[in-house]
Amino acid sequence: MNTTTDESAVDLDDTNTIGNLLHRGVLRNPSATALSFEDRSWTYQQLLVAVDQVAAKLQELELPAGSRVAAFAANSDIYAILFLACAKAGLIHVPVNFALKGEELRYILQDSGASLVITDEPRHQLVQDLIERHELPEVHDIWQFFSTASSVQSVFDIAMGQENYQPFADIGLVSADLVQLLYTSGTTSAPKGAMMTHGALIAQYVSAIIALDLETEDRPLIAMPLYHSAAMHVFLLPYLALGASIRLLAKPDIAEIIQRVEDERIGSLFLAPTVWVPLSNHPDLPSRDLSSLTKAQYGASIMPVTVLSRLRERYPNIGFYNCFGQSELGPLCSVLRPEEHDARPASCGRPVFFVEARVINSAGQIAEDGEPGEIQYRSPQVMRGYWNKPEQTKEAFVDGWFRSGDQVVKDPEGYIQVVDRIKDVINTGGILVAPREVEDCIYELPEVAEVAVVGVADERWIEAITAIIVLKDGAVLSAQGIQDHVKQKLANYKVPKRVDFVAQLPRNQSGKLLKRQLRAERSSREE
Repeated sequence: MNTTTDESAVDLDDTNTIGNLLHRGVLRNPSATALSFEDRSWTYQQLLVAVDQVAAKLQELELPAGSRVAAFAANSDIYAILFLACAKAGLIHVPVNFALKGEELRYILQDSGASLVITDEPRHQLVQDLIERHELPEVHDIWQFFSTASSVQSVFDIAMGQENYQPFADIGLVSADLVQLLYTSGTTSAPKGAMMTHGALIAQYVSAIIALDLETEDRPLIAMPLYHSAAMHVFLLPYLALGASIRLLAKPDIAEIIQRVEDERIGSLFLAPTVWVPLSNHPDLPSRDLSSLTKAQYGASIMPVTVLSRLRERYPNIGFYNCFGQSELGPLCSVLRPEEHDARPASCGRPVFFVEARVINSAGQIAEDGEPGEIQYRSPQVMRGYWNKPEQTKEAFVDGWFRSGDQVVKDPEGYIQVVDRIKDVINTGGILVAPREVEDCIYELPEVAEVAVVGVADERWIEAITAIIVLKDGAVLSAQGIQDHVKQKLANYKVPKRVDFVAQLPRNQSGKLLKRQLRAERSSREE
């Protein structure tokens, strides 16, 4: 056996980048359709050319390696092309929730230190206003995704200009280089940017392909927002790596989803429970031909059992997959497969290929089977840390394990079931919202003496944001007034779905607010 080192040998870690992943997909089948959006379709070769054109244009800006490029827009084929172009050009992509505005938008753009912001038309002025108020000193330029009457640079025009194509030259990226900041809410109002490397995301793609049985012939439809890590990294990129033909929608419009599944013989469909619920009740569903659909994935929460049962009974040939995870791992951590749903409908399944999990009890020891504890992960998928937050990064890890903040129980066969969330965030429609952010907004109203914001179990929203308010003596305020105020300040999905007025909030003997009691009381009323 030859044990000598060949200095000319290729370091495999140097090829484990997202740009090379796309290139390998093109080599396998360059003429196959890669991505369709509205009336446009891209073959794998055309997609590669578009990505290279955009990467070259980004390179012309002479931004330092690792500069941040913020994407603030709804789904489109050009949104996907921009991410791939940033990955090839050595720039860090920052997906921004397209519902954000004002202070919450300013925070992410400022915290990430984005040099370039790329928007769609409806959101361009929001960023322009922040720049004109000198609140984004590091932003050097704003582009738009699509052509407009203005002279602003358009990513679409760059991607479509394929006549004088020159392959984008390799710039020597490696697996350990950062490729994206995924912002995720924590227990405070300030989101944290999870630093994801090329290698971490590619490991996650492999885990997704194995756990979800992704195949080239699946004909997937992706309708959930690409700013969210699940749509982008559990489905879009793994399917591109396989050479599949993907249908992308601008938004999860239920009527269009049903029509596309029928007309285009879609075989794989990922939706959040908040979309599966109304889809399962759609009046056209019984009369439509969904026989092509064999794989249906849901994520961000356990699907309501009644909805899941209704769908599985109506469509016995569809295999349902529960996808559980968090952005800090790219995000897929565990999967409950179709054949496992009968015995464990409330389970999150077992860890995926590249994820190792353990459950730690309140004493800091490995929990016994069935004993509640925090689930912790060790994986090549895990983030490098939180951007600009060394203390929170340090708190997030213990002995090399990532602390999830989720309290779970594990059974003897390794299946996980979530008990509660240690981190006090609300999961509304698959998006995490920090209660303190909503509470601080409501406290701006002079009539409010105390407020607690909690998530109450809800069939459609997973958790409905609920505000429990104590008014000052003699004050008068309506639930609609509360909701209108929050809507003016924060993204629409952060507006409380329900507002309760009470005489006092429950506290323990030490004065700590008992949010669990508030949740339990309201959950019991809904039953």
